[in-house]
Amino acid sequence: MGKSFSESYKAAGVDITAGYKAVELMKEHVAKTMVFGGSEDIGGFGGLFGLDLSGISQPVLVSGTDGVGTKLKMAFLMDKHDTVGIDCVAMCVNDILCVGAKPLFFLDYIAVGKNYPEKVAMIVKGVADGCMQSEAALIGGETAEMPGFYGEDEYDLAGFAVGIVDRSKVLKKENVADKDVLIALPSSGVHSNGFSLVRKVLDVENEDIKSPVAALGGKSIGETLLTPTKIYVKPMNALFRQIEVKSVAHITGGGFYENIPRSLPSGIGVRIQKKNLRVLPVFDLIAEKGEIPERDMFNTFNMGVGMTVIVSAKDADRALEILQENGEDAYILGDVVQSEESVTIC
Repeated sequence: MGKSFSESYKAAGVDITAGYKAVELMKEHVAKTMVFGGSEDIGGFGGLFGLDLSGISQPVLVSGTDGVGTKLKMAFLMDKHDTVGIDCVAMCVNDILCVGAKPLFFLDYIAVGKNYPEKVAMIVKGVADGCMQSEAALIGGETAEMPGFYGEDEYDLAGFAVGIVDRSKVLKKENVADKDVLIALPSSGVHSNGFSLVRKVLDVENEDIKSPVAALGGKSIGETLLTPTKIYVKPMNALFRQIEVKSVAHITGGGFYENIPRSLPSGIGVRIQKKNLRVLPVFDLIAEKGEIPERDMFNTFNMGVGMTVIVSAKDADRALEILQENGEDAYILGDVVQSEESVTIC
């Protein structure tokens, strides 16, 4: 007996056979992530993962969930769908790094107006690429065809990650102290936040976003904005293994003023040296085009900093060395001070 098929359901806009084809096309991308402990039986009712607890005395599971937001509109406009999956993974795994956890596995959810199997496979390819960068298995997911809810060429993408950390190694912001050092890990661009403002300011639906722009190093606006969110798993895992990391912040929506305080105890603040900051050209373009005040820029965007790390002053040089050995051109952004003001930009 063949696979199920419903002419009535297809007439209502849902093509079951397209769903089967999408699963077949995505399998090759999913399979490459199985080296990290997943089961290759894709298509069952639950994702399986073999948990290795060697060297962990009190395992604590850590989870994070997120979507890509209106950055997806850029994928629609550029008709490029193989990188937003990296953003989806990044937004989840970078969050769980902030407690010192190592990602284990990921699941995605894709809702489409119409199931174009090749497009869905490209989305999943991006997710799998993000999982490879995170050393996490893509153990399952869901694709829902929702005609009448999304436009035929539209989709939404979300997911969640689960990681693990030994209870004794969970990062505790209470350990942050006066005279500690704040280190910046560079971002790759806008990442996946503030796109409602970006799209409005740059008028992406009406302006030319495919031609080279000198101010962006010859890249187009569309290409620049679609640059995937950087995943910090490998360099941060190396850092966790070798020195004491006191606190970590993932710089996402809310920028510096909302995210960094979440990594600080009461009565402690950070003093950021603006001269040390490596602001990317795309942020200068957004600020200029939108006439956005500096305070708002720092309160919405990452401004070239994707993650901040706090370590003791005695460990700062070694921390920079480790991060640079692992591909991150990290630098000292500022220092920790006793202050009721969580973030001061000097």
